[in-house]
Amino acid sequence: MTLPSARRPALVLLAVVTLGLVGCAASAPAAVPAERRPPATSGTLDGTLVVLAAASLTDVLTTLVDDLEAEHPGLTVRTSFAGSATLARQVVAGAPADVLVTASPQTMAGVTEVTGGDAVVVARNRMQLAVPAGNPGHVTSLADVADPALTVALCAPEVPCGALGAQALARAGITPSPDTLEQDVRAVLTRLTLDEADVGLVYRTDVVAAGSAVDGLELPPDAQVTTAYPALVLPDAPHAEAATAFLALLRGPEGRRTLTEAGFEVP
Repeated sequence: MTLPSARRPALVLLAVVTLGLVGCAASAPAAVPAERRPPATSGTLDGTLVVLAAASLTDVLTTLVDDLEAEHPGLTVRTSFAGSATLARQVVAGAPADVLVTASPQTMAGVTEVTGGDAVVVARNRMQLAVPAGNPGHVTSLADVADPALTVALCAPEVPCGALGAQALARAGITPSPDTLEQDVRAVLTRLTLDEADVGLVYRTDVVAAGSAVDGLELPPDAQVTTAYPALVLPDAPHAEAATAFLALLRGPEGRRTLTEAGFEVP
């Protein structure tokens, strides 16, 4: 509908005044510190949201889940962390879930071929050597994972951290001598923190998460490898609205800041 021209100046003036008031309100001090303020979402969410995610995201997603539940008291978020290959098999087999986040685009591609949907990359990660605090095995380089005198913990080749580790070793021309092959990266980290292994290959974020319990050693430039973390709201998600809000949180300022603090790189 076209308004009479006589009314247009008044409407323009009203819009300008309104925008000015909005700008003043935006500049007012926040009631809750921005660094821990739960993200706003559209509407009230409730029910039980099920999120399946790679084990290396445990700390980040636990923090973000707490924020989302604080914003929506009627919403419960149930998380399951494991190796990406295990989670992918569960989804393809029909396990009820709303969101899947893997540590490998290839693993996610195998899921979307069956379920459909479009995954988006939310983070990137890279590999590091890790040793127990104080480096009791005197590890100095990536070549030490081939030393039979050391206890070596690696991820199994069928999970993303294992495939990425194998890629790094192949680039460096090293054939490892593993004593244990674990089904997710947190299991490797546990071996190291319990002094059950002298050296392992984990993600940089796991070294950050372990704090003083382990020491990290950078890989040589020719062996540097990275992986992307795609996230998918499953097309038949029982709680699609909450799943979409969770993904928006993960990709938004709060999620990006939390990921960065944990050692991830964000797109």
